[in-house]
Amino acid sequence: MLRALIPLLLCSALTSCGATNEQPAKSAPNFTISSTAFADGAAIPAQFTCDGAGQAPSLRWTDPPQGTKSLALIVDDPDAPGATFGHWGAFNIPADTRSLNGSFAQAVNDFGQPGYGPPCPPKGNGVHHYRFRLLALSVDRLGLSNPKVRQLEAEAAKHAIGEARLTGVYERN
Repeated sequence: MLRALIPLLLCSALTSCGATNEQPAKSAPNFTISSTAFADGAAIPAQFTCDGAGQAPSLRWTDPPQGTKSLALIVDDPDAPGATFGHWGAFNIPADTRSLNGSFAQAVNDFGQPGYGPPCPPKGNGVHHYRFRLLALSVDRLGLSNPKVRQLEAEAAKHAIGEARLTGVYERN
């Protein structure tokens, strides 16, 4: 009878390998990001695009989840031809700030420049969605030097304990 139980015990031990009692960090239900320039799901005004001044819209957010030590912002366009296009990456934003003022580091966008790259979809390519994602991080600083937006996103994802999203749309005719 013991010989019959050995395969069952072995199978049980193997299936439990790697199992932990840790629960993934939960985002604060009220962690939100907003802009005075546009509402979630609404059109981004031309002044914040390549058809206008190309300035970054003002952003503000509510209290991040408990345990947040810094924040990172990723702005991208998943509708870009070919692949998701990185428009902005900001990081090492102090956890106690509620808007993008003060000092923070910026990633190199897919236009090849650090900072904000305004929405500029190809003419006649339809509506593009621009995702403004604010990640609450469990570390004080990301040890990155001159990263691209995708590199910032990958590193920030390793430490994310919450996320707030704002989406704007833009179309060029």
